[in-house]
Amino acid sequence: MSGRGKAADEPSSHSLETAARKRSRSLAALGYTKPQTYEELRAVLSSGTVHFPKRLRQVAIFLWQHPSEVALGTIAQVAEQAGVQPSTLVRFAQIFGYSGFSDFQLLFKDRMKGSWPDAQGSPDRAEEPNADLHFLNGMVGACQASLGRIGNNFDIAAFETMVDHLAAADLIYVIGSKRAFPVTTYLSLTLSQQGVRNVLVDNVGSTALDQVGCITPRDAVLAVSFSPYNSITPDLVAVAHERKAR
Repeated sequence: MSGRGKAADEPSSHSLETAARKRSRSLAALGYTKPQTYEELRAVLSSGTVHFPKRLRQVAIFLWQHPSEVALGTIAQVAEQAGVQPSTLVRFAQIFGYSGFSDFQLLFKDRMKGSWPDAQGSPDRAEEPNADLHFLNGMVGACQASLGRIGNNFDIAAFETMVDHLAAADLIYVIGSKRAFPVTTYLSLTLSQQGVRNVLVDNVGSTALDQVGCITPRDAVLAVSFSPYNSITPDLVAVAHERKAR
């Protein structure tokens, strides 16, 4: 009895070998070796030879667009931002030959360290003795580098059109949720301080759709969101568009 129970509880060597073969086939099918750097990973993702199912493709898009968030977040935080389960991140990492998400995440952490000012400008500088302060300095440096890249692909024509619409509006509806909400809160405050009439759509009591229900063609929408767009913001913008708002 106990022998049969033990055999039922423990995976057989056959099942382990089958799992290993499946994993090997998935890696071989991709036609690449295990990526050792973030740049190598991006090269694989952009090669057009990798065909992921829906959830894994969603992970790939998020990793591509938000490498800094991946580097700094826990697996739970990254999974929530990507709109998937933590187990999906682990499965994605294993496809690329990593045992789990933590060692796969090192690709993104190493990339971020390389973009920090300390790493680029002062190679001989002594390592910060306070680990927490070093982490804070790294975050500040990453933010500075991100801000410095804003002008690289800035659409001036679209920006000027947005300014014209906002300037001509009777009332500006400021929309943002989740991570974007602090941004829209500050924007609403700034507009109010400048004497510009605006409404902050805060979704208190799940009333966001009601808050934009009175928008008119004379009004404009200023919406802030992040990809992947898994918040209520796109739905609110769609309602505003149906009501002919700018």
